[in-house]
Amino acid sequence: MIVLMFAMVCGVYICSVCLKQTSIHSKIKFQDIQVVERLSPDDDHGNLQISSVHYPNPKTFSRAECAHNPVRYFAILSMQRSGSGWFETLLNSHVNVSSNGEIFSVLDRRRNISSITQTLDKVYNLDWFTSASKNECSAAVGFKWMLNQGVMQHHKEISDYFNRRGVFAIFLFRRNLLRRMVSVLANSYDRHAKLLNGTHKSHVHSTEEAKTLAKYKPMINSTLLISDLKEVEITAAKALEYFNSTRHIVLYYEDLIKNPTKLKDVQAFLGLPLMELMSRQVKIHKGPLSDHVKNWEDVNKTLNGTAYESFLQADY
Repeated sequence: MIVLMFAMVCGVYICSVCLKQTSIHSKIKFQDIQVVERLSPDDDHGNLQISSVHYPNPKTFSRAECAHNPVRYFAILSMQRSGSGWFETLLNSHVNVSSNGEIFSVLDRRRNISSITQTLDKVYNLDWFTSASKNECSAAVGFKWMLNQGVMQHHKEISDYFNRRGVFAIFLFRRNLLRRMVSVLANSYDRHAKLLNGTHKSHVHSTEEAKTLAKYKPMINSTLLISDLKEVEITAAKALEYFNSTRHIVLYYEDLIKNPTKLKDVQAFLGLPLMELMSRQVKIHKGPLSDHVKNWEDVNKTLNGTAYESFLQADY
């Protein structure tokens, strides 16, 4: 009886140990499967790269040894005086980027969707030549496109084109729309006044030129101010809605100024090797906005206590 009882106790102990080991093994195996099946962000990025790189075959020249180098297509979608010119010079300082300027400023290129498509095809086939063209070995090619240059009018066809051709959209806006308005009015005035020795310049490369242009203080229509600011906000919101299905990134001028790491996000978005990006452009309207608006008291009174009150403060 003693031997029998001892054998039974040993049997129960051995069974319990085996069951415990089996349970632990099963749990570990299940967890391993969960980890293996879950796609990491890096895997997702890799899949995106596979579906969005291109190998253009230009009609006007041969890519030669770079024929097997993949190219990404992009478009900077923005509004006038939102920092797009400065941003584009930063991109073009990258040895692998060709951003070809504001190509749709010419009316004939945006007269209808057919002319728009033809222009886009030429740019993305590397057959568009500007001083920014890196031609054979470009890794990313694009241009900047203002929202009022046919983008909103033909948004459906352009969005479809972007999705079909794998074009990456880079939205660039300004948070402080009052600063943008000051820049728009001052630039419009200089088109006629030509303050720099009889020459109009939208962008400058010296502090002396910047100070000369900043001397002009525009008069802002305080009666229409809030409705004008709302209109710009609505336009930006509509653009984001129209192109929501595309591969896109949203940037703000102020964030790029204050946080240089944002430029790394842009390079990662375009699949570029990281480089330090530089621009020779000099900011024109520096310091408090009160120094740059002729009827500042009216503007201050109009915006105080509204959703746009923060625009009155220096934001960088």
